[in-house]
Amino acid sequence: MSPTGRSGFAVGRAVDWNLAATLGGKLARPEPAATDYTRRQAAEQLTESARLAELPVREVTGLIEGGEIPEARIVDRPQWIRAAAHSMRAMTGGSDDRAGSGSVKPPAITGRIAGAQTGAVLAFVSSGILGQFDPFAAGGGELLLVYPNVIAVERQLRVKPADFRMWVCLHEVTHRVQFRANPWLADHMTGALTVLTEDAGEDVTQVVGRLAGYLRDRRDSSKSDDSQADSGGVLGLLRAVQSEPQQKALDQLLVLGTLLEGHAEHVMDAVGPAVVPTVATIRRRFDDRRQRKQPPLQRLMRALMGIDAKMNQYTRGKAFVDEVVSTVGMQRFNTIWTDAETLPLPSEIGEPRRWIDRVL
Repeated sequence: MSPTGRSGFAVGRAVDWNLAATLGGKLARPEPAATDYTRRQAAEQLTESARLAELPVREVTGLIEGGEIPEARIVDRPQWIRAAAHSMRAMTGGSDDRAGSGSVKPPAITGRIAGAQTGAVLAFVSSGILGQFDPFAAGGGELLLVYPNVIAVERQLRVKPADFRMWVCLHEVTHRVQFRANPWLADHMTGALTVLTEDAGEDVTQVVGRLAGYLRDRRDSSKSDDSQADSGGVLGLLRAVQSEPQQKALDQLLVLGTLLEGHAEHVMDAVGPAVVPTVATIRRRFDDRRQRKQPPLQRLMRALMGIDAKMNQYTRGKAFVDEVVSTVGMQRFNTIWTDAETLPLPSEIGEPRRWIDRVL
């Protein structure tokens, strides 16, 4: 079912998405200085790398055999922001605001406020996105590669540009293969988002009571083990004000994101030096960059936007996939893509053996 066909999806209709895309593009940080030749060469090489990455990704994952290889779309930051706004609108059932569309438009004032806030968030995030597969784009999804950010990061890391570009493409192409081989994943995400964003119809006292309980538990608890890695900070506050079905939906999205990112991280390294000769150097420097201490304001922004939680998904997800594949092999690991019941539970991400025992 199309996300816009679900009556529970109201969040997207409260946002002026055109304003979000336009303002976000204006607020995006300037791109790194580069000649026209450098920009053109990076765009051309990313296009070719995305095409060449498909076959080794298929070989490592065993998810797709034969068929055409879709072409990636190479974008700058404002173009990525517009594409992201369009995808978010599709995911949340928002109006496309086109004259005569018959869609319900957001209230003028609140829609513009929400649109401005969304645009500011997208502008902040846009300088850190190397690539993204959008499963909600027309034609079964679209792979976007943000060439200015690729140029910026390869310069920071001082790595061989051709190798780094292929390495990035291996990760993003893995996401494309994941969704093309398993179309039900997009519907699974949409279903969880439906529950997560619809009105739970609860009395405010119930929400306040859960929030108070969360704050009390955080004060009294000294636990910080891995099983609670996603329970603190902004995610913890979010869970505290959610109904039980919404909490379950959030867990489903977090676990799926952890699996998808961890699987892509595993594949981009498993392909090995035959495709990316300097893969070991790139991985070491890239991980060092992720762990680098950020200025206080940037740490706050990252926490508010869930970026650190996203980084945690890469680490925990890769550890999960690495262990399962090393134990049972990739062919049996692929049982994980059967349906929603074979996806890992939140408690199994940190203990892969429990998933193996339950599913295999």
